[in-house]
Amino acid sequence: MGVSLLAQLEAISRGRPDRVLRLRGNLPSAGGVSGEQTEEAFELLVFRGFSCSVTHPTEFDPDQSCLPDGAVISEAELLQGPLDPAAERILAGPVDPEHFLDPVHW
Repeated sequence: MGVSLLAQLEAISRGRPDRVLRLRGNLPSAGGVSGEQTEEAFELLVFRGFSCSVTHPTEFDPDQSCLPDGAVISEAELLQGPLDPAAERILAGPVDPEHFLDPVHW
């Protein structure tokens, strides 16, 4: 779900250079000595058709997804773009990320 959802949100963001979408969720990861599956939190920013992780390394190749298979996006916030960390403006959210599949919500 996460990778295809991200691709759709990136496509919508190309038409909204005045908006940044912040996505939060969980990545699968092998944990501990026993190798059991655990989850690790992540945060991505989507702007002008591209996404980058603020919590994990991002591939240099823009054609590669920032999310591995099995990633789950759990919430989204719409921010005024371009970002100003000293004066961040949240316009909507946190909400279910599928809310932003409708361009009207941007």
